[in-house]
Amino acid sequence: MTRPTDDSDSGPWYRGGLSFECTACGNCCSGPQTGHVWVTDHEIQNMSERLGMTDPEIFEQKFVRRVGSRKSLVEYSDGDCILLDPQSRHCLVYESRPSQCRTWPFWPSNLESPHAWGQAAKGCPGCNRGRLYTLEEIGLVVQAKSQT
Repeated sequence: MTRPTDDSDSGPWYRGGLSFECTACGNCCSGPQTGHVWVTDHEIQNMSERLGMTDPEIFEQKFVRRVGSRKSLVEYSDGDCILLDPQSRHCLVYESRPSQCRTWPFWPSNLESPHAWGQAAKGCPGCNRGRLYTLEEIGLVVQAKSQT
């Protein structure tokens, strides 16, 4: 993927930073379509511990599916993540959530252009509010996302 730039090529269009504050709405964990929340064995271990499970294999049997050689959290038929509490709309493992979840909304696809960011913001009330993340902080998040 190429680095997102504006017409002046003086850096990414978001070089002044982007604001984000999680509102705990659960929209990023919800359908309408299913997708993939990629997880590593280490993340499975952490999530299983967070739920008080002593055996990560039991967690994996209940909450994880294989997609080729990778592992993804299961979704309900409506596209909601299996770890999203249907009543409270809160993540059951928030403090131990996977890297893919931790890096939202600073995903490369959302940073491609102001339009892409605007599309993400339509579904995420936390975009464009709260703390301003600097270009450097966003870069670290993107780097962490690319390592998963």
